Amino acid sequence: MIIYIDGKYLPEDQAKISVFDHGFLYGDGVFEGIRAYNGRVFRLKEHVDRMYDSAKTIDLKPPISKEEMIEVICEVLRRNKLDNAYIRPIISRGHGDLGLDPRKCPKPSVVVIAVTWGAMYGDLYEKGLKAITVSIRRNPAECMPPNVKSLNYLNNILAKIEANYKGGDEAIFFDTNGYLSEGSGDNLYVVKNGEILTPPTLNNLRGISRMVLLEIARSLGITVKEQNLGYFDLYTADELICTGTAAEVAPITWCDGRTIGSGKPGPITRQLMAAFKTVTEKEGYPINKK
Repeated sequence: MIIYIDGKYLPEDQAKISVFDHGFLYGDGVFEGIRAYNGRVFRLKEHVDRMYDSAKTIDLKPPISKEEMIEVICEVLRRNKLDNAYIRPIISRGHGDLGLDPRKCPKPSVVVIAVTWGAMYGDLYEKGLKAITVSIRRNPAECMPPNVKSLNYLNNILAKIEANYKGGDEAIFFDTNGYLSEGSGDNLYVVKNGEILTPPTLNNLRGISRMVLLEIARSLGITVKEQNLGYFDLYTADELICTGTAAEVAPITWCDGRTIGSGKPGPITRQLMAAFKTVTEKEGYPINKK
């Protein structure tokens, strides 16, 4: 595996960062999860734009331009001979000292990793996931905006730990106001009476896959509403869906002991899964751009 670090393409065993990097010490940095399908990187510009917006929010100045980042991502894929992959670009605050002050980190660091990636949930795309609503709340926007995709994912990890202990495939967050937020690594949608209901993105990540799913739904004539949702909406849903770059579009058929709908992936979920697959097969930024 060849990994990019600060201008160099290195074998995995030589790809190292300093223990004084503030991304390692404090989770001080941002990242993205991106997919490549059939020799094309899906929604690459949107992912890079979001990463640079995350960086600006935490006052982190990337050392390379967006155009350079796009080329680095494609070059990592080329050097690893990957047409289908999961890609992880990272911008950290860089080498500093043991203090918190980001001014002690003179130059941010860039890392890009790409690996082969299959269906994240295996046969659960046919069976449906089990979800657990967790006691830990999503970080409130006034503390750490969930729309910053930062290297500090401990909030998400604590939710995943709780779901693991309780036998869930995925965790479901609520915010501190009692509204539905998101999964530990994906956005959520309630299907009710033929309509898709999804939380506004103040208390959850503005997912790229979310954007694609809503585009698809509207193109199919499915009504989409953004509104605050609670436990009642979750438990009484006809269908429950989650989306993410790694997970793609996945059905949730069980939540906190309640069977969702028929207990099987519903018709709208299946329609969206098929349409999402079609879009990813056709769209994307070519890895070997001529």
